[in-house]
Amino acid sequence: MEFRRLGRSGLSVSELSYGNWITHGSQVEEEQALACVKAALDAGISTFDTADVYANTRAESVLGRALAGQRRESLEIFTKVFWPTGPGGPNDKGLGRKHILESANASLRRLQTDYVDLYQAHRFDKSVPLEETMLAFADLVRQGKVLYIGVSEWNAEQIRAGAELARELKVPFISNQPQYSMLWRVIEAEVVPASEEAGVSQIVWSPIAQGVLTGKYQPGQPPPAGSRATDEKSGANFISRFLQNDELLRKVQDLRPIADELGLSMAQLAVAWVLQNQNVASAIIGATRPEQVRENVKAAGVQLDADVLKKIDEALDGVIVRDASLTG
Repeated sequence: MEFRRLGRSGLSVSELSYGNWITHGSQVEEEQALACVKAALDAGISTFDTADVYANTRAESVLGRALAGQRRESLEIFTKVFWPTGPGGPNDKGLGRKHILESANASLRRLQTDYVDLYQAHRFDKSVPLEETMLAFADLVRQGKVLYIGVSEWNAEQIRAGAELARELKVPFISNQPQYSMLWRVIEAEVVPASEEAGVSQIVWSPIAQGVLTGKYQPGQPPPAGSRATDEKSGANFISRFLQNDELLRKVQDLRPIADELGLSMAQLAVAWVLQNQNVASAIIGATRPEQVRENVKAAGVQLDADVLKKIDEALDGVIVRDASLTG
């Protein structure tokens, strides 16, 4: 496993991090979830990402049990706040002070830890003054419950404004967590330059485009039985936008000879591709089986030269999404 610094901070994270968005507490039984976390630890992954909203708080609880007994100082545990949790009352969502502080304490209990390394605003909240949000995060830092703060799917303007307030409050704002893959490049034009200016790194999710970049979804054919696209609990609605585009699925198949020539699986090629962006500190991988973890970690440390990157762009020409306005 390789490690990278997160933003302009002293925090190192594993190039591949383990996330449990649509697996723990819902799609995957606990025994299998624990086996996947063990496989991640065995492979050298030290960075684990979750959120209070995943499986309506159950994913945090599963991760807490999975990491119990590990040396806390050897782990980087991340979680997030914004989306509705609990019974869905008026203060059970958003980035107001009450919800942030109460959610942070609840997350710590579920994760069985005194602090999280990174606490992230899961989306931007236009209904709450940014000053209130950032002050609540700053208070958590000063209380020792949060070491660093970050965001997820914020656009360039929002990142700049958050970074400016963080500087005034003297708290370390170091990361953004966006969707990013060979097919979805909306952060490149604006978010990445703004992040570089602000000393913020990307921790990217869906580097394999929900499994589309594995090549297992064939144009004109139904999704394989047991795949993510057939399971409502595992994001079938999310992946459908890719599967409805036969041209995209055909072009993804053109990546296979590129991967074969490098001795990589298509999934490994996809993960390695996002790591070529120097503003990316870590790529989040999920898994329903331990062998998926063991395979995907082989993307760590892989270097793709300019000719390979050009071949990938040519293979996917016409289906890459780059519209910066789609951020968030």
